[in-house]
Amino acid sequence: MDRPENYRFHNGERVKLPFAPEEYEARLAGLRRIMADQGVEVAVFTSMHSIAYYSGFLYCSFGRPYGLVVTADQSVTITAGIDAGQPWRRCHGDNITYTDWQRDNYWRTIVHVAGQGRIVGYEEDHLTLQGMEKLNSFLAPSSTVPIAAHVMRQRFHKSAAEIDLIRHGAQVADVGGFAIRDAIKAGLREIDIAMAGRDAMELEIAKRFPDAEYRDTWVWFQSGINTDGAHNPVTARVLERGDILSLNTFPMISGYYTALERTLFVQEVDPASLKIWEANVAAHEYGMSLLKPGSSCADITNKINAFFAERDLLQYRTFGYGHSFGVLSHYYGREAGLELREDIETVLEPGMVISMEPMLTIPQNQPGAGGYREHDILVITEDGAENITGYPYGPATNVVG
Repeated sequence: MDRPENYRFHNGERVKLPFAPEEYEARLAGLRRIMADQGVEVAVFTSMHSIAYYSGFLYCSFGRPYGLVVTADQSVTITAGIDAGQPWRRCHGDNITYTDWQRDNYWRTIVHVAGQGRIVGYEEDHLTLQGMEKLNSFLAPSSTVPIAAHVMRQRFHKSAAEIDLIRHGAQVADVGGFAIRDAIKAGLREIDIAMAGRDAMELEIAKRFPDAEYRDTWVWFQSGINTDGAHNPVTARVLERGDILSLNTFPMISGYYTALERTLFVQEVDPASLKIWEANVAAHEYGMSLLKPGSSCADITNKINAFFAERDLLQYRTFGYGHSFGVLSHYYGREAGLELREDIETVLEPGMVISMEPMLTIPQNQPGAGGYREHDILVITEDGAENITGYPYGPATNVVG
């Protein structure tokens, strides 16, 4: 049998993607402007977030490489045979399947589209050393140009269609938050509460987006000492009266991540904890007031730092105060150039979407021990910011159970 290096398996009809074809073409046009500015003839993408951003296809690697090759007139996803026709049905542009009958058919397929001896743009924050060696060997580029930072900056600015999807995501996160709040009860486990929130969000996503793929929606629900880290996983710890809680809902809609995060207490909150909680809520409100066009991430961060320092709380801060939203998640993607940190000088502009999420962690055996965090999502407008998170924060609402 003659076994090919690659083939087109365009099986079935194409399905409705999260965005219209015009949206993907606008993104590709923006990419081609970047390529022209950087002198790049062909761009080879390997990351989940970039491939999803420009094509709509979100791959599941499972140890296999995936790609997107963009030239002046082509956009082609390169996918593994194990996925059959699904990548074709769920991508914008062309799709070629590579076979694994022999090693490196992935790179032979990329050469089939990209050609050799050209100026190649690549993702310097994702391509491995081994991958770079393969790229140089198979494509024999005249030169290579790192473009990850440039395309990240393109993703900073959300289109109206993206903001609409993110807005839906924030509303789904609220649905999960209310489901968790209703489920909280002393004697239940963290995992019991987390499942209630996750199930509610997945059902809501399926109702709002009947043509989507459903995956990766998750909840982190932490209690007691488990609240000390923002990304601590769910456990079987049993909730007790007076426990501090951290509610974190993360709906994923076609690769787009949104979040809701709230501090709660089971049935009662002691005076020391209440004082810390109220201070963090005040910082949260102050921080949201600073999110407006013309402000830099570093300036906003320094102002919130000063707010905490005046209250002798800055030493309990553990990470940045917020980050961008879009095609990113805990599995992939991070628009690191739009985070509220001291070392980020990016200036906020209309169309950006960013969180405000101050967190204080008080060590165990100190009054008010635990992790306190509030998190809202805001869309930067022409003259300020629109908060698209609806679930309330603070002691008036979130002493529950």
